[in-house]
Amino acid sequence: QVRLVESGGGLVQPGGSLRLSCAPAGNIFSIDALYWYRQAPGKERDLVAGISSRGITNYADSVKGRFTISIDNAKNTGYLQMNSLKPEDTAVYYCKLGDAYGHEYWGQGTQVTVSS
Repeated sequence: QVRLVESGGGLVQPGGSLRLSCAPAGNIFSIDALYWYRQAPGKERDLVAGISSRGITNYADSVKGRFTISIDNAKNTGYLQMNSLKPEDTAVYYCKLGDAYGHEYWGQGTQVTVSS
């Protein structure tokens, strides 16, 4: 199995910021595409943001203007910058990386809790 190293979650107050990161363990492949999903308790796993190999981004309406997805090619690491966090953003966040051959790999998830 290919393992992804996902980190950056934690507890933050409403209005705060977090940056999630995701990278292939051991740098065993180059990131071609990045997707971030989240799953709140009792809810389905939903796509939050994605960036394609052509650099095209898309965001869920609920996070537009607040979240930014990016790939640092030099570091071979994907990010999700989350600003102006709201309690409804509370969820486990999962990254999914795609390599140049179309293979996709899931991260283990990281908990984001937004609470005062």
